Amino acid sequence: MIQRNRPSGKWGMLLACAAISACAAPMGGGALLTAPANAQQTEGATEKDPYYAAGEAALAERLATQENNAQAKNLILFIGDGMGVSTITAGRIYQGQAANVDGPSFVTASDALPYSAIVKTYSYDTQVPDSAATATAIVTGVKTRIGVLGVSSAVETGNCESGKGLELPSLFDLAEQSGRATGIISTARITHATPASTYAHAASRDWEVDGDLPEGSTCEDIASQLIGWDTGDGFEVVMGGGRRNFLPQTMADPEYADQNGRRKDGRNLVAEWQANNPQGQVVYDMAGFKALDPGSSGPVLGLFEPSHMQYEADRLRVEGGVNEPSLAQMVTAAIARLSQDPKGFVLMVEGGRIDHAHHGGNAARALEDFKAFEEAIAAAVAATDSADTLVLVTADHSHVFTIAGYQPRNHPILGKVPSGPYTQTADGKPYTTLGYANGPGATSNEPRADISDVDTTALNYQQQATVPTRGETHGGEDVVIKADGPRAHLFRGTIEQNVIFHLAKHALGL
Repeated sequence: MIQRNRPSGKWGMLLACAAISACAAPMGGGALLTAPANAQQTEGATEKDPYYAAGEAALAERLATQENNAQAKNLILFIGDGMGVSTITAGRIYQGQAANVDGPSFVTASDALPYSAIVKTYSYDTQVPDSAATATAIVTGVKTRIGVLGVSSAVETGNCESGKGLELPSLFDLAEQSGRATGIISTARITHATPASTYAHAASRDWEVDGDLPEGSTCEDIASQLIGWDTGDGFEVVMGGGRRNFLPQTMADPEYADQNGRRKDGRNLVAEWQANNPQGQVVYDMAGFKALDPGSSGPVLGLFEPSHMQYEADRLRVEGGVNEPSLAQMVTAAIARLSQDPKGFVLMVEGGRIDHAHHGGNAARALEDFKAFEEAIAAAVAATDSADTLVLVTADHSHVFTIAGYQPRNHPILGKVPSGPYTQTADGKPYTTLGYANGPGATSNEPRADISDVDTTALNYQQQATVPTRGETHGGEDVVIKADGPRAHLFRGTIEQNVIFHLAKHALGL
């Protein structure tokens, strides 16, 4: 394992301490940087203030930073699905509090990456996008229509024939053509919008399996496109959920006897993949994952659930023990396999279930998956070297997820806001720090529920929402991209989402 370069000096030590919670003050014991008890500043007090000193250290750190203009050998692209800025902030606090340290000043793995930019996420035809259009922009360099994958905006959404001839090559096509290894990991179905953007071309993101295609269609479903993706020598690593889309309806799921595959055409795509990759390894559960040979040069196909993988909070609470790997474990295994390629690799890692929990108005699960996503980033940083590996962390879009005031420093992020002169509600009922502008947590044509006696930190609690909708919606505000490694300094300012592709392509010399 090659240790990634770290910030040096006092500020670097502070970042490292905060990131691993090794030398942070416990909750209730003060912040990482504690403000003076007396707010009155006297002569010389500025220089003695720890925030001032930390600011000076941060300046020195930035002045000492040297841009890395080398060509990147490797790229790891992390996409936190639905991870808008409010999710980053709430997730940081949640992760810090879970480690029993000060949440607001906690430094996550992605916080410690030195470069960042603001990213505009609108799609070709909508102000608020979906994951298909945004992921396509990120991996092809072209903004396209909402709901389509890997095809240009000239496509007619849902019209199979209209997409032919409009296929866009992805960063993964280019990487394979350059001789690099490639991999995709997701906690969602591997045929879902974000991971599918790397290999699929479809006038509808919903065509994950043959039965989803329009009657009489001559197009290929997304699952079969994955198995048939033959650019270069194909993906070396594929791990995620969604195995029902690869198995025939007549075949029982290998883990759940009461569930069957979804393919109507009778094809067993897993068997086809194995036949095409005799040295490859297929795994369905934790036992199979642990049995993977890290030294093997053959490809890996891991399909850990019939549909999406479990939420991280549920994965850890399964009766009988954990039966599928964490995102960090998959990332570590993928890097070990991909690093064997002397020309380098390109890997996408999606934290897909952050988005799903938000759609359900369920902040607890969203933040637990955010924490797992950050742990995967930390694992990747530890396993690579910033001298040759570009690490990018971004989101495809945001959510209508809010953080309301005014609570004391380090108040439980899932808790209720204490009553005070500026937090009095017109209806006299308490409210939570976290909420949604719309979603299933709203009550239609009824007064707002009184949550005085409700445990809002419970895993299944749905935060209250303003507008009742069956599912909470995406948000349209900008997201953030963070970067470290060769030519990471190019990720700065405010950029269009499709520019990410062009910067990454340049960094890799493609």
